[in-house]
This record gives sequence, structure tokens and C-alpha cells, in this order.
Amino acid sequence: MAIQILMPALSPTMTDGKLAKWLKKEGDAVVSGDVIAEIETDKATMEMEAVDEGTIGKILVPEGSEGVAVNAPIAVLLEEGEDASAIEAASSPAKAPAPAPAAEKPAAPAPEKPAAPQSAAAPAGDRVFASPLARRMAEQAGLSLADVQGSGPQGRIVKADVEKALAGGRPTAAPAASQAAAAPAPAAPQITAPYTEVPNSSMRKVIAKRLSESKQTIPHFYLTVDCEIDGLLALRKQLNAKSPEGEGAYKLSVNDFVVRAVALALRQVPAANATWTDQAVLRYDEVDVSVAVATPNGLITPVVRKADTKGLVQISREMKDLGQRARDGKLVPEDYQGGGFTISNMGMLGIKSFSAIINPPQSCILAVGAGEQRPVVKDGALAVATVMTTTLSVDHRSVDGAIGAEFMVAFKRMIDDPLTMLL
Repeated sequence: MAIQILMPALSPTMTDGKLAKWLKKEGDAVVSGDVIAEIETDKATMEMEAVDEGTIGKILVPEGSEGVAVNAPIAVLLEEGEDASAIEAASSPAKAPAPAPAAEKPAAPAPEKPAAPQSAAAPAGDRVFASPLARRMAEQAGLSLADVQGSGPQGRIVKADVEKALAGGRPTAAPAASQAAAAPAPAAPQITAPYTEVPNSSMRKVIAKRLSESKQTIPHFYLTVDCEIDGLLALRKQLNAKSPEGEGAYKLSVNDFVVRAVALALRQVPAANATWTDQAVLRYDEVDVSVAVATPNGLITPVVRKADTKGLVQISREMKDLGQRARDGKLVPEDYQGGGFTISNMGMLGIKSFSAIINPPQSCILAVGAGEQRPVVKDGALAVATVMTTTLSVDHRSVDGAIGAEFMVAFKRMIDDPLTMLL
């Protein structure tokens, strides 16, 4: 029987993908494990392997096609002895069986109309119990909360209830801002300047969605410290000078020291290595550090696993490998899934300081600026030092200000005195 080859789900967030390239053509024989196509997901371009063996009878989706839904048929594989007639059967969607006719039943007496359930959303007069987020969503959509049945504790209206009401097409009240004076909505601005349209890749769409949700739903707060890195730069120079020739060679970067310092600080302050859920705060047992890498399609965050157990040279080699494969679109899901903390370093681009958006479901992201010479006061006298500004963005639901400050103190201590990282 001919077998449909389906678009695979190659990442947890993938709902559709681009069939970038066919590596087999119609009539080619394949065996299990053969690479038959390249699929562009929301994270990277990945190879698709055949699961069964046979002959490619028909390609249903040409290469270059975008927006191909997960589990949609993309080709037909013929087994030994099958011909073109089997292709048509496998290509055609299966017809749903006709429903069996219902047996006639005597008309049942109409049940008494049940009493309308009392709305738990308004148990006391006109007061409506709803979460702040549900109220804001309803106000923005012009939805009257009096018409929404709450599913939260004691009938409290939550985000899911508002989404359900909006999806069900409930009539909405005029937004509060327009109830006083119903003014016509302003016309959408017209773009008159010349422009070039750049289609959004799957990766760009996911970045836009995740970061919009992060900024809108996560209560960010920010902690900034200045680190003096003259000692770090001197140690880096000494260690790089000791690099052997050939296969064992290495070249440490400032970012490698930052990854090491973050990992050790998280081991000292494990409460910062966490994720918020409605049921509990999840504190990770292992220190897996994500590092933002710029690619032609957008940012991706490969993970250095168990970074607190690795030395500077090992971190440096892993980061160079992950960074190169990220730019080439060759990462596999195991390379970027997970991670409890993210580093975003724009120092090499000359950025003095910035505040990064938290990478959900993580609770913290550290923004690292450029090291530059600045005037500082030491022992009451003016001096010059190389200073690097770092800003921690924190999810206040899972990490309190004191915990964030404790982490930054531990991090700064190691950056200012990098020999402590080697102990």
C-alpha cells in the first residue's frame, strides 16, 4: 500500500514550515534513514529522513513552498510492486464514512428548563471579580465582563475566559474610552515612501510572537551594575598566549568569561535559575545557559549545558561551534531547547548598555555592553578603568529584587576578580 510522507514537526513550536529543498526526485529509491528533503522550521533548516523504504512515486509539495502545515502530505512513497494507480489513492483525501441513520424514537417530553446558573463573576451587586489581565484584555476588546462566565477560583474571570468569550463571537460593549464620546476610528496610516518588502520567515514570526507575549505578560524589572574588566582582559591575554598550536589551540573571548561567571553565579544563587508557572516556581537542578546569536533570519539562543561544570576553554569551543552552526542554520532542537538563563551580548557591536526582553519561559536575561575606558574613583582619587555595563532583566513573578541583586553581586565579584572563576 502506498505511503504518504507527511510534513514532520521538527520543533515544539512548529505549526508549519517551508519545504526548502528536495534531495530525492520522483522515481528515486529510498531506504529508512535516507535524507530526502531539507525543511526550514521556525528555528533552523533541518534534514528530513525517510522512515520507510520504497520509491518516490509523486512529490505533492514542490520545493520552496512555504506555510506547509505539520502532518500535511508532501509526497507519496510506493512500496515494491506498486504502480501509478496506488499514487492516486494515496494522494486523495480519505472520505469520511456516512453517518448511520438514527433509529426513530418516540418524542420525549420537553425537559423543564433548568434555572439559569447564577453568574459567579458578579456575586455581590454589580461587582465583577476578574484578574487585572482579564480586565485589560476585555477593555481593549470592548467586551463587557458582565456577560462572561468565570472559571477561576470562586468564579473569578481569568484570561482564558475572556479569550473564550471573544472566540465565541460574544457581542461586545463599546470600549470605555468610546462610551463617553463615540468617535470614528482613525484611518490606518498610508505608507507613501518607497520601500522594499521583506517576507517574514517562520523564525521571524515566532520571534515576534514570543517577544510580544513576553513584554505584555511578564512583569519586567531591571538591575544594572558596572564591572571593571581590566583584570579580566589581562588574564584573557595571558591565557591566550599559552594556547598550543594545532588541534588544541583556543582563543578565549570576553563572552566566554561572561558565560562562566553567569554559570557560577547561578550555582551560588540557584533561586535566579527558575521558571514561573501558575502552580509553582520551577527551580532548575542544572545550570544550562542560553546565549543569543544573531543569524540572517533573527536571533536564536543555543544552550551551553551544565555550564557551571565546564572550564573556559571548553565553553569557548562549544560557543564557537554553536554560533557557527546557528548562522549556517544547522542547529538541531537539542542545541536550542531548554536553558534556564539567557545572555545577550552586544558589546562587540559597540553598544554601551541596553535592556533585553526576557526569553520565556526563563526568568532572567543578562544584557552585556561594551567595555570602554571611563573615569572612576579609587581610594578617593580619580582614575581610569575599563568598565562594562551589564543589565539584568528579571521576571518579578518568580525572582524577587533581592534575589536578582544577590545574583548581580556574585556575577560582578567574579568579573572584577576573574581569578575566582578558576578556583
